[in-house]
Amino acid sequence: MCGRTACTLAPNELSRAARYQDRTGQPHRPRWKDRDTDKYRPSYNKSPQSFSPVLLSNRHFNKDAPVDECVLAAMRWGLVPAWFRENDPSKMQYNTSNCRSESLLEKKSFKDPLLKGQRCVILANGFYEWRQTEKEKQPFFIYFPQSQGGQVPSQQNAQKTKSDQSLDQGESDQDDSDWTGWRLLTIAGLFDSWTPPCGGETLYTYTVITVDSSPNLQSIHDRMPAVLDGEDEVRRWLDFGEVKSLEAMKLLQPKSSLTFHPVSSLVNNSRNNSPVSTVQPTASSKMMTSWLKTASPTKRKNPDEDTSAKAPEEKSAAEKQTKPAGPLLQWLLGSGSRKKPRT
Repeated sequence: MCGRTACTLAPNELSRAARYQDRTGQPHRPRWKDRDTDKYRPSYNKSPQSFSPVLLSNRHFNKDAPVDECVLAAMRWGLVPAWFRENDPSKMQYNTSNCRSESLLEKKSFKDPLLKGQRCVILANGFYEWRQTEKEKQPFFIYFPQSQGGQVPSQQNAQKTKSDQSLDQGESDQDDSDWTGWRLLTIAGLFDSWTPPCGGETLYTYTVITVDSSPNLQSIHDRMPAVLDGEDEVRRWLDFGEVKSLEAMKLLQPKSSLTFHPVSSLVNNSRNNSPVSTVQPTASSKMMTSWLKTASPTKRKNPDEDTSAKAPEEKSAAEKQTKPAGPLLQWLLGSGSRKKPRT
């Protein structure tokens, strides 16, 4: 299963990190749909009902767009079928945050979007899963292994570039610099659009497709998200014009290319949307440390950071302190021995 994720990149960083290839192999930087950046909030602890970034074909929104042209959208986690007749989606009697790959064609809620080509890719730093022990459940953070040399551009380069401005104005989707920061986890999903029977704004929602766990994750849980590993798998999953549904389903396989490490039990409560210390710092955390030290603090939103209630003297003291590498660094670092992440 998959019931909790983390996605901490700012909207412009997501656009760079989610670069994709079209059918010809040409790279593109996806635009955000409409005002969806207003709906998305970076978070260390995303749970169902929250809005997450997804990548999908622009043809779903613009019938004249090429099928292999992609956009970013903020969608609510937990699929609401287009045929749901209540005016309040929270009145659904069943859980649609996950769907099993083996039964996609058996349940109408998932079969209809699948056959309509309504496939999407959920983007995240990684996801959480819990291992049952004798006394308690131990949470783990699971993600793609990160390049040891990976880092974001310098603070000067992190400022808004001409390419960023062109993208905002809809003039260009190209960026000369490759993304060298955190490699996002790309998860296969389905989405649907629902409009209240009484009228109102259309709500876009998604579900995470799950498969049997890969051998290296079976000790944690028997199910895992259907991860798409590499740009070609992402392209084939999203290109519903070239790759039909039954063919696309062959991509839904367990992946052994993930790594993981234990994290604090603070993550057990979805209301704890803040960095949590790892039980065991990992070797791949070194890359993340380097990345966070060079990242511009002005470019990334800190989830749940509210300084408005601080007293003036507290604000002054905080401003005089040297800026830390970042809260995500605190999340990855903690006490204990440095062991390599499991792969």
